[in-house]
Amino acid sequence: MAVIGAGSWAQSAHLPTLKELGNIEFVGVCRKGADALARVKENFGFSIASENYQDVLSEDIDLVIVSSPSSMHHEHVKAALDIGATVLCEKPVTIDPKQAWDLVDHAKKVQQEVVVAFGWNFSKIVIDFKIALQNANLGKVEHLSIYMSSSTRELLSNSGSYPDAHPDALPEQATWTDPAISGGGYGQAQLSHALALALHLVDERVSGVTAITSNPGGAPVELHDAALFRLDGGGIGTLSGASGHTGAWKNKHALEVKGVCEQGQFTLDLLRECAHIYSAKNGDVFLPLADGAGAYYPEGPTRGLVSVARGESKNIAAPISLGAKTVEALDALYRSSLSGKYEAR
Repeated sequence: MAVIGAGSWAQSAHLPTLKELGNIEFVGVCRKGADALARVKENFGFSIASENYQDVLSEDIDLVIVSSPSSMHHEHVKAALDIGATVLCEKPVTIDPKQAWDLVDHAKKVQQEVVVAFGWNFSKIVIDFKIALQNANLGKVEHLSIYMSSSTRELLSNSGSYPDAHPDALPEQATWTDPAISGGGYGQAQLSHALALALHLVDERVSGVTAITSNPGGAPVELHDAALFRLDGGGIGTLSGASGHTGAWKNKHALEVKGVCEQGQFTLDLLRECAHIYSAKNGDVFLPLADGAGAYYPEGPTRGLVSVARGESKNIAAPISLGAKTVEALDALYRSSLSGKYEAR
């Protein structure tokens, strides 16, 4: 295994999960900063450490985790695919939709898989809800509502970190708040998750967006997003995202997806842990949920990567094509916020 971009989240989530799984050789690690690089190498037992990602890629590598800044994902994922590796790419997949769809095409060309780090899509609550939705046969989506709020206010205003950051590897501010590197603020940082969940559940694609954003206090990127969108299937929807305050809801993410369809409707509320489907055939159905079922599942994408690489499961929860769908939706959102007009993808 090799990792490109061993920053705060890679050290908090991906690398500890791989250690726990076992039978995985930690071969190469790449990140900026000689001292930080040396610490990661020692802490996780990597054989090779370099600030040049090409030094850690070889034919002996089976798995590559790309956790570098979003603006570099296209180059890094493509290089990893070219050595025949199965890849885990952090979200957002890219900033530019053309680059995202190029990765979809390239993965098909070299017959390799790219798993995207959409943690909720690997959680039991979402897996079970997706199956229940398919069995309910609700028909086409007519209206889709997506809402998310999380404790990113300090991170995106350059006044602090985020609650789940690794204590020994705090995130670099530019990764999150330099638009040339991050592509934007809350949309890229968190609505990428919300869109991936919603589009996964309903198997849809955003065709265009009208949006406004705001950056209270002169934050370098937007803290809040509000958008209207159209779906390829004819439905319409709303997308809303807010940078909440650290400490609210004990730092648990608020994430809710609601849909009204031809033959019924559904609600998946991960903060309040409510999973509800209504259909004319079955009436109201509430899925039984364990306490904490709606929490983010940080280990999910890494476990999914290993499972796909070993041939134990298919790349269904978070394929690169889903990542590309989120990128094109966010790209339209940001273009609309600048133009003040409806922007097609």
